[in-house]
Amino acid sequence: MRYTDVAIVGGGLAGSIIAAALGRAGIDAVLIDPHARYPADFRCEKLSSAQLAILQRTGLADAAMRAGTHDREAWIARFGYLLQKRPSDQFGILYDTLVNTMRDEIPSGVELIASKVITVATSAERQAITLADGEQISARLIVLATGLNIGLRHMLGLERRVISECHSITVGFDMAPSERAAFDFPALTYYPERSSDRAAYLTLFPIGETMRANLMVYRGMDDPWLRQMRHQPEAALDALMPRLKRITGDFKINGPVKIRPADLYVTHGYRQHGVVLAGDAFATSCPAAGTGSDKVFTDAERLCNAHIPKWLMSEGMSADKIAAFYDDPVKIACDAASTAKAYQLRAMSTDNGLPWRAARWARFLTRAAQGKLQQAQHLLGLDARQADGGSEPQVRKAA
Repeated sequence: MRYTDVAIVGGGLAGSIIAAALGRAGIDAVLIDPHARYPADFRCEKLSSAQLAILQRTGLADAAMRAGTHDREAWIARFGYLLQKRPSDQFGILYDTLVNTMRDEIPSGVELIASKVITVATSAERQAITLADGEQISARLIVLATGLNIGLRHMLGLERRVISECHSITVGFDMAPSERAAFDFPALTYYPERSSDRAAYLTLFPIGETMRANLMVYRGMDDPWLRQMRHQPEAALDALMPRLKRITGDFKINGPVKIRPADLYVTHGYRQHGVVLAGDAFATSCPAAGTGSDKVFTDAERLCNAHIPKWLMSEGMSADKIAAFYDDPVKIACDAASTAKAYQLRAMSTDNGLPWRAARWARFLTRAAQGKLQQAQHLLGLDARQADGGSEPQVRKAA
C-alpha cells in the first residue's frame, strides 16, 4: 500500500496543473495517468492573456508562454473585408504540447504513475485506489480530473446529464498560402457571411512556423458538409466562406482535418466524501466560446491556492469540507459565465430572430468603425511625425 495526501487521477491539462502546483507547494501527491507522456489530442490550441493571468496564479503561465507562439496582432474580417487590425496577446499551442509542458513543471517529489485506475473506494477519512497492476494507493483526497472519461464517475455513482448534445463542432487543420511564403496577417478571425451557414467563426493563428486553423460550426455529425470537409477541405471551406480568399489569397489545407463534437453536460451527485471533481470531469464547456481553459485554470487555481492546503490542515475529508470548492464564488461565476457564453454565441451565430440579426450587424458596423478610427489615428500620427521632422522617433531612439 502506497500512502499519499492527494491522488490526482487523470493527467490531462487539469490534472497536470494541479500536480505541478501542489508539488511546488510541498504537498505530498501522486499523479495517475495511463500515459507517461501525453499523446496527441485535438483540444484547446490557443490561450488568451486573460486565461494566462489565471494560470499565472499557479506559477505556471511563464512555462506555457515559452512553449507557445505569440501572435501579437489579429486581423478581423467579414464579407471579404478587413474590418480591424488589433493588438493580440494570444499564444498558439497544441494541447498535448501544453499538457506535457505542465507535466515538465511537476517537481520530482510528485510521482507520475503510468497506469490505469481499476477501482476506487471513498470515505470521510481515507480513499483507496487500485491500479491495473494490482498496486494499491491510500490517499486522504482524490482529485478526479479524468476529462470526458465516465468509467470512474459511474463507479462513484456520479451521473452525467447532457444539457446540449453536439452543441458545437470544432474543425482543426493546417493552412498555407499557395505560391507564397506566408500570409499577410499574423493571425485572423473571419466571421461567416450568413447565419444559415451555422458557423461561429474561423480563426487562424501561428503555432511555430505553421498557420493553424480552428473552424467553429453548429451542425449535426451526420451533416454531409463535414464529410466534404474531411475529403475536399478547400472546396468545403470555399463554399462556406466564398469571400475568405479576398483576405487570405489562394490557400491549401495540409495534413489531416480533425473534427471534434462537443456536448455540454454537467455532473450530478458530486458532493461526496473524499473526492473532488476538476475540469471536464465536473462540467464541459463549448470550444467555440473559448472558455474551457478558463474553467480548467480556475478549478486548478482555487483547489491549489484556496482549498486543498486548508483541507489537509484538519482531520477527515468529508463531503461538507469539500463542498467549499463547489460553493466557491469564483468557481461558480466562472462556470456560469462559460455556460452563458456558449448559448449566447450559438444564438448570435445562427438565430434569425430580429434581435440577433440586429446584434450581428451592430457587431459588424462597430468593428468597421473601430478599424476606420484606428486607420485615421495612424495617419494622423504619421502626419504629425513628418511635420515635426521625425523628432519623435529620434527621441525614442536616444532614450
